[in-house]
Parts: sequence; C-alpha cells; structure tokens
Amino acid sequence: MKRIDPYRILIEREGAMKVPALVYAGEATRVEPDALEQLRNAATLDERSVVLATPDIHSGFGVPIGCVFASPGMISPCAVGYDINCGMRLMATPFQAGEIDAGTLARSISRDVPLGEGKRNVSAPTALFDVILERGMAAVPDVVQHHPRLSRVFDPDEFACDVERIEDRGAMPGDPSAVSELAKSRGRDQLGSLGGGNHFIEIQTVDTVYEPAVAAAFGVRTAQIVVMIHSGSRGLGHQVGGEYMRSARQWDETHGIALPDRELAYFAAGSPEGARYYGAMCAAANFAFVNRYLMALFARGNIRAAYGADVALPSVYDVPHNIAKRETHHGREFIVHRKGATRAYPPALMQGTPFAGAGQPVLIPGSMGTASYLLAGVPSGRESLFSVNHGAGRTMSRTAASGRTRHGKAVREAAISDEEFRRSMEGICLVCEDRASIKEEAPGAYKDIDDIIAVVTGAGLAKPVARMKPLAVLKG
Repeated sequence: MKRIDPYRILIEREGAMKVPALVYAGEATRVEPDALEQLRNAATLDERSVVLATPDIHSGFGVPIGCVFASPGMISPCAVGYDINCGMRLMATPFQAGEIDAGTLARSISRDVPLGEGKRNVSAPTALFDVILERGMAAVPDVVQHHPRLSRVFDPDEFACDVERIEDRGAMPGDPSAVSELAKSRGRDQLGSLGGGNHFIEIQTVDTVYEPAVAAAFGVRTAQIVVMIHSGSRGLGHQVGGEYMRSARQWDETHGIALPDRELAYFAAGSPEGARYYGAMCAAANFAFVNRYLMALFARGNIRAAYGADVALPSVYDVPHNIAKRETHHGREFIVHRKGATRAYPPALMQGTPFAGAGQPVLIPGSMGTASYLLAGVPSGRESLFSVNHGAGRTMSRTAASGRTRHGKAVREAAISDEEFRRSMEGICLVCEDRASIKEEAPGAYKDIDDIIAVVTGAGLAKPVARMKPLAVLKG
C-alpha cells in the first residue's frame, strides 16, 4: 500500500488484481487487514472496474462494508449486501431544544413502530404488495387507505413534497415476479417496522451548523429538533439477497468462473439472471423506501398528537446506502455498487430536484450516544464516483463488544463494560427491545464519527452542513 496524502491510501496492483484500489482513510483511521484483503479480492474481478473504500471500511460478506465497486458488465449481490436499501431518512420539526420531551415522545413512537428483529406491523394484500415492490412510493396512498392509523396522518400535499426529497423519488424499476414467494411472505406484514442490529430512530438536536445557506435550503437550523430513521428492507431484502447470492455462485460455477472468494459471485449484467437480480433488488429497495416512510408517518402522528395537528414536519431527505445503480462517470457507463456507502451528488447532478442549488443531502450517522452529520455533495467528489461512507464503521464485532454467554454463563468477557456503556449514554433516553444485547451497538464499538467526517471533508468527498446529537434513541 502507498499513502498518497493524509486522506488516501492506494493499494497498487499486485497478484491477481486487475485494477488498483483506493482507500479513503486518515493517518489514525483504523482499517482491518481482513477488510483490505476483501477489497483486493474485489479488484480481481474486472479490468474495467473502479474499486474504492470509504473511511468506515470494515469486514463484510464478500466485499467490505464501505465498498464502492463499479463495473460496466457485472452485477454482484454480495456487493449490495443482504439489507438491500438500508438507508437513512431525516425529518425536520419546528421545535427548538427544550421545547419537547424527547423521552416521552420516543416511548410514544415505540408503541406504533415495533423494534427488533422479526417484528411485524403494517400488512398489505397480495396485489397491493406487488404494487409496492414494482412502484415504491407511488403505492403509499393505496397502502394508507387500508390502515386507519396511517390514513389519519396522511396528507396528499405533504406526500407530494416528501417524494421530491427521496433519492430516485422512492421508486426504482422493481420486478415483483423476480421476488420469491418466501421473500414476499417475510416482508408482507413487516412494513413500518424498524428491525434490529444498528437500525434506529433518533430524536436529535442540531448542535452545529457549518453551512448556514445550505442548511437553510435543506430546512435545518441550529438548536432545531429533528428525527432520523435508519432501516432497510427487513426480512424481504435479506431473503432476496441470500437467494441471489446462492444463484450467483451457481451461475459462476456453470460458466467456469474462478473467484478468490466464492462469496464474490456475480452475474453478467446483460444475462437473464443478472436482469432478474436487478429487478428483485429494485423491488426490495422499493419496499425499504415505503418502510421508512411509514415509520416517518407514525412519528409525525405522535408528534402532532402531542404538540398540535398543524405542526409542520417536512422531510429533509431519504438516501439508500446498500444499492446498485446504473450511472455514468468519467464518460463511461457503470453499474455502481455501494455497500455501506452513500451517493453524494453535487448540484449539477441534482437538476430537476429541490437540491439543484445546494447539492444532494447526505446523511451519515455515528452510533447511539454520538453525533450524526448532514452533508452535501460537491463537484470534487467525482473521484469517488460521488460516494461517501454510510456511518462511522465498526471497530469490533458485536460479540466482542457485548461478550458471549453459553447456557447463561459468560464465556467471553465483554470488551465494553456496563459502566463504560452507561457513561457513553448519559443524558440520552434509550428505548430498546433487548437490553441484554444492546451493548453490541455501544458507541465504543464504532470509530469516532468526527474523525471519519474529517477524512470525508479533507478528501473533498462532501462538505458538512450540520451536526446533530441524540436526545432519545429507539433501538431493536
């Protein structure tokens, strides 16, 4: 490896690598050797590809989390991941810090939004569910008609504004026929549910604004209360990801393709199997857009029930970070896979949206107990194919953070003590489903988000607009 400058490391071509790989990392950024090896493996696939890693890089499945893999002819389920269109949504409020009871509001929201793995909430009839998978947000007006709790808080004019503040307007070209019945059965009644792991809903306060004009264009100001939601495609996306990863391995074996890691399996983008995966991935992405939106509706309903029916609660933005898209960069067409990475388009690529003057809003959370950031895409981000990290990135596994037990007895001591966890969450209301495992998501298990954002800024990938701190956190 060769360090180019304080924010970049180049992994030069060696061995079976067909292209070099670029890593955005500061002098003190921790990068696991296993994650670098996964990145090298990705660089063996296609001599026409672009391979890079964002500052939150850590070991994943096949390719590292925080990987951008762009290829003109390949589409890889593992380079998208299991939780298709896991992403972030930010909603503004008119309130200042101190004007709401964040803990009471968080507990109220938790009564409408189930927390944790396997939980169910909003269901859709079979025909309507296929419309959700095919058309994404366009199906929402029909969905809310079936659910009185949602129809009471749904406003068509507000919805029209919301759609303009979602990447791709919340609709990708989904193919419901490419989604198995098992995947559909896993997702059919999970809409409006959070999930487990690192997914969350946070009530936050804006503690710093770096770009007042851009923040104003986004609808954000100092000391404002905002609501951030992090979730994805739930059981449906996981099933789609797993099925097509297995299918890709079979496709490669059939075509005699040797891989450095069998989990790196891919389809030719122009093959029937590749087209089918793309349609299924888009369908799962559409589910995730609707899922986050319904949770935002529940949050709106609770805020308005407590503070007034006419309270304005506009969307700031909704952005995916596990997705593959057809894009043109440097005059070439690619399928850009962003796994644990977020698109960050500059103003010129946001024409026809409310962000043509400011650039795409980018949402990068830290961890519960630490800050999250709102950024904007900039022209100099073209080097990374206008991609940034999706979070802080883990420094230890979930098992290492929380310890491990067998038959009720500890067999591995937790790297994060109960007292350390308590201190890290001081002053923050925590509402969670499973207190026995919550230390898996402790702030100490993640890289320092402020250091990570410094790399993003120093490398010219995006510019910080505002910094938010959590007041209340809902976790699975």
